[in-house]
Amino acid sequence: MYKKPGFPEENEIVMCTVKKILYNSVFADLDQYNQEGLIHISEIAPGRIRNIRDYVKDGKKIVCKVLRVNEQQKNLELSLRRVSQAQRINKNKEYKQEIRSEKLLNLVAKKLKISLEDIYKKAGYTILEEFELLSAAFDQIVAEDYTLDDLNIDKKIAKEIVSIVKEKVKLPEVTISGKFNLESTDPNGIQVIKKTLTYTKTLPKDSKIKINYLGAPNYKISITSQDYKTAEAELKSITESTIQFIKKLKGSGSFSRDK
Repeated sequence: MYKKPGFPEENEIVMCTVKKILYNSVFADLDQYNQEGLIHISEIAPGRIRNIRDYVKDGKKIVCKVLRVNEQQKNLELSLRRVSQAQRINKNKEYKQEIRSEKLLNLVAKKLKISLEDIYKKAGYTILEEFELLSAAFDQIVAEDYTLDDLNIDKKIAKEIVSIVKEKVKLPEVTISGKFNLESTDPNGIQVIKKTLTYTKTLPKDSKIKINYLGAPNYKISITSQDYKTAEAELKSITESTIQFIKKLKGSGSFSRDK
């Protein structure tokens, strides 16, 4: 995997591989840097540790926090216990995404009949300089139709990267839903409901919307988006607009969010 130049910053969360276990310390290689760090037994876990091997194993991947960096002596002090559960989950996710992203870069290299090292020199390093992570750039290619044109990358290589990324990368999606209760006492009540649902489907939105008939007067609405924040905001906007619309047609409406 690509190695960042230099040293990590203090307080940075890093992915490591356990290299050597001693009685009161652990040496670990930093997977994304060409560096080695030391974890003192006091930084392995809270409380008294009887056997350090109960917490770490040779060759095991661990997520650590950088405590101190001495570039002159090439010393790195790391902590395992100061990493929160959320930081550990996020770092593991990021690391896996970077591995997958490098595999995509390797596919580009094979298609262009050059080495992985060459594709990094011709494109990868430039992308990393701009985005810090390959996965961040690749997500933008898919989500925002980004083309890499503003980077100093050969157009043929950039086009191939964009093509393979769009073919292979699928952004994660979330779906939330709820239930409409739509009623009308108008003699043309059915047309009022149909007009309301047509209005709902034509509302401007960034997410996918789906409406299913559950049996009068209930309708299920589902919103699919890239994240919960966007989905929740759009569901709120759409349901409020729909209820206001049917009230203008002398009907009534309510909405309940699925748990």
